[in-house]
Amino acid sequence: MRQKPGMTETGPNRLERRAAQRFEVLLPVAVHYEGRTIPAFSQNLSSRGIFIYSEGVVPEGAMVELTFRMPSEVSLGASMAVRARGRVLRVAASEGAQRTGIAVKLDSYQYLPAEEEAFIFHVLRNAGATAGEADRPAPR
Repeated sequence: MRQKPGMTETGPNRLERRAAQRFEVLLPVAVHYEGRTIPAFSQNLSSRGIFIYSEGVVPEGAMVELTFRMPSEVSLGASMAVRARGRVLRVAASEGAQRTGIAVKLDSYQYLPAEEEAFIFHVLRNAGATAGEADRPAPR
């Protein structure tokens, strides 16, 4: 089978179509949807999208706002808090687990001032963010 440029095989009869490099990173994420904030954590991140796990459910097609710390590996500069807006592309319930996997296509993002970042991560810690994030110190 002939591959198009930029595509790689990831398994039998499956092609990788991502245009942006993906980074496997575990980050606390605040998901803002319909006036509520849902704690989550990331599995992977690229400049165009993020895959998160959350105990809350957000439907496919929903527009969400995410707040997290963009790591230096992705930003190619200093690690900084961002507010990103995007659309939920896919929702996958994990078998036997209480968490739901959510793939979000990022449409835009903006960097946040330090005081807003501190407040958001304070809310996440008090909400009992998943993956043990509530026990860790706030990101700097």
